Amino acid sequence: MRTGARARFLVIWGLVVTASSLVSATSFAQGTGDAGADPKPTTEPVLRVSRTPDVAPGTNPGRDSHPLDPALRLAYDGLASMQRQVHDYTATLVKRERVDGSLQDEEHMHVKIRNARNVPGQGQVPFSIYVRFLSPRSFAGREVIWVEGANENKLVAHDTGLIRGNFRVSLDPEGGLAMRGNRYPIFEAGIENLVVKLIEKAERDRAAGDCHVAFYNAKVEDRDCTMIEVRHDERRNPYDFHIAKVYIDKQLGVPIRYVAYSWPRQPGGQPVLEEEYTYVNIRLNVGLTDRDFDPDNPSYAFP
Repeated sequence: MRTGARARFLVIWGLVVTASSLVSATSFAQGTGDAGADPKPTTEPVLRVSRTPDVAPGTNPGRDSHPLDPALRLAYDGLASMQRQVHDYTATLVKRERVDGSLQDEEHMHVKIRNARNVPGQGQVPFSIYVRFLSPRSFAGREVIWVEGANENKLVAHDTGLIRGNFRVSLDPEGGLAMRGNRYPIFEAGIENLVVKLIEKAERDRAAGDCHVAFYNAKVEDRDCTMIEVRHDERRNPYDFHIAKVYIDKQLGVPIRYVAYSWPRQPGGQPVLEEEYTYVNIRLNVGLTDRDFDPDNPSYAFP
């Protein structure tokens, strides 16, 4: 492929993992703008949250040595459950991120994700992801595939358009083209990876000092969720967000929305939106196979 054509190719895989918590869903998140509280999900005072005792509205349930302990219990329990029970899933992902100080446009994409696991008689199944962009219009039709260990660990992608759509490219997932317009590489995508990152960050923050943690009942579209809000009032290392909100679907038992804000730019100002990710139309354990992550699948538009 010629250097000029390659340079024009822009890969945006658009998945999630975040500064500290989990991810996920609203009514096709319309974005919250540069700053301000998260207006989209409907929240209600907690009367009873899944796997936690009755608590007063917006308080930290249980008697723990640190406010993050109840959230960590949920995260560890959720991770163990997902590793046992969730093999793969499809969803529509809505993503918005601030990159190099600029809040990007909202992106919608259809995703297929297969978790890494050992299958008796088959051996190790690698982590695999397929992405097809739905919007904005300039991205619509773009497809990206990454399978751990395959294709020299590079992602395979094609853009759209009369010229650009004729090329299939392999890119370093951490290289400049693949990372352009993204906060995270594709191999950090997916709900299970996100929970792992949540645990790592929460354990780090727990060791660093105090924070405020509250549990609420919430609605994401028509889904009943437990919303966990974590707030760091003091801006210091190692904290990388001011407010993070995680929405866990009570029926599915997985996080379906994540939103994070940094500290106000001026005293008394509004928190600044840094990233938000929403999963809608999630279908768990649909039986994805290697064919779903093959660029030569006739259902895909790879040249």
